[in-house]
Amino acid sequence: MIRLILVGVLLLLALAFFLQNQEQEATIRYFFGLLESSTPIYKPILAGFAVGLLVSGILLFPPWVRGRIELRRKTKALQDAEVDLEQLRHSLEKVTGRISHTVTDKSPRDRHDE
Repeated sequence: MIRLILVGVLLLLALAFFLQNQEQEATIRYFFGLLESSTPIYKPILAGFAVGLLVSGILLFPPWVRGRIELRRKTKALQDAEVDLEQLRHSLEKVTGRISHTVTDKSPRDRHDE
């Protein structure tokens, strides 16, 4: 959420820069000075800003995907472990013939001390 706010603030600052510098011109030299072009100053700066956002998004995307995959894998393993635990509880109840309580206030050690 903080990242989204920071990006929003940066976009607002870029928009303010754009609105204040619409008339000023800059000469851009392409290909080692072989080609020149005159353009408003805000265009190259906004293009650089957009390229920076694109590059940072590309660099941050793979770790995000890896994290999501790992989270999904661990969630699945946890669900499988919970199912196994529940099956073991039911099989223990069948073997002992008792119904055990799944939630107790005391640990087994505390029950032993009584």
